[in-house]
Amino acid sequence: MEQYIQDMIEQKKQMRPTAENMREVGCVVSVQGYILEVNGLDHVMFNERVIIGRHSEGYVNNIRRSSVMVAVTSQVGDIYVDDEVEATGEIFKAAYSEQSIGHIVDIFGRDRLVGQVFENLEYLPTENPTTPIMDRTAVNRPLETGIAGIDLIYPIGKGQRQLIVGDKKTGKSQLCLDAIVNQKGKDVMCIYITIGKTKKNVKEVYAELARRGAMEYTLILAAVNDDLPPVIHLTPYVGLTIAEKYMMQGKDVLVVIDDLKRHADNYREISLLVGKVPGRDAYPPDIFYTHSRMLEKGCQHKCGGSITILPIVETKGGDITGYITTNIISITDGQIVLSKKAFDQNQKPAINYGLSVSRLGGAVQTPAVKKLGARVRRELLSYLETREVYQLSNMDEMGPELQARIKRGEQVLAGLCQYKYSPMSEETILEKFRPLYENR
Repeated sequence: MEQYIQDMIEQKKQMRPTAENMREVGCVVSVQGYILEVNGLDHVMFNERVIIGRHSEGYVNNIRRSSVMVAVTSQVGDIYVDDEVEATGEIFKAAYSEQSIGHIVDIFGRDRLVGQVFENLEYLPTENPTTPIMDRTAVNRPLETGIAGIDLIYPIGKGQRQLIVGDKKTGKSQLCLDAIVNQKGKDVMCIYITIGKTKKNVKEVYAELARRGAMEYTLILAAVNDDLPPVIHLTPYVGLTIAEKYMMQGKDVLVVIDDLKRHADNYREISLLVGKVPGRDAYPPDIFYTHSRMLEKGCQHKCGGSITILPIVETKGGDITGYITTNIISITDGQIVLSKKAFDQNQKPAINYGLSVSRLGGAVQTPAVKKLGARVRRELLSYLETREVYQLSNMDEMGPELQARIKRGEQVLAGLCQYKYSPMSEETILEKFRPLYENR
């Protein structure tokens, strides 16, 4: 009997609350789709992972005076008012496995084609502190896209952030896919991040890259249109955290974010449900910070690795003066503008050479390409300006000098046209355009 009492005392001791087994528990007081208002979690942290009703998960999205707002990231069953919400004391993290390369995955470490979770998962924070200025070096190495109009006139360097902007169906995604395919054999890891795309669209991208052997070094991090909005919102941040992991190993990483306009609309929806004050176009006041801290990850690190970011933004009616577009233009190091008019005229890639800009320019080109590119750009822009003025005129009525300028401009523009997945090497570009200037 004495031994029994002693065992009961020991059992009670083990069950007493300690720092290890204590968990703060609150309850749901309001459900607005995937956003919950929770009372009773007085000591939670921002971005802390919580368990909802013992079957779903989320993270703390906003902390108010007497309640917190929780965004649901994984919902297994229905969530009701008065459901328990248990704090975990852990920051919400994404799951990643190095076996993911060559697959379509999500932020939970699942292969989206077969639905299985990868082995040897490691848990990464959704967002790391930004690389300090002192740990960055100059961007001076070219990232060869294989597209003559970019490599020759508006080059991209390793560590640069170059915006791809244009209307729907003008070849924005195709431009980035060409750049990914051209990295084959160049020791560059590629991460293609889809935001709110359809499953069919993601599978088509996978099939195109796999057919050309590009999936050997590419990871597709997908948030499809039927995922919960908080998952869609976090996906590009997780993709850049993965990129930072490889950058710190001394590797060059190319990250494509397709697209940030959809990400902004998604964040606006979450913010309005959470209760943030709407600003211009109903976007929250921190929409600029939302994208700037994401794109700030692109850099050339002193360890030798780099992150090059190609964010895509879709416009309407060719208007690049919209709120989100101008925000991202001011953050990035240049933009490639794609024109619907040029696309309809069968100019592919449909680059608007008058509006496009690379703020690094010749700093990321070899001397030979820099010298030739300056001449091509000058002559091309002069031709495009002349064509706008004289496009309805009769060639026979023009002077010989003007006729020669238009003909040479047409030759240059024709030389810049490429079919998709037909990259040009630096040597091919030089051989193609040098003859136009040898006798001048």
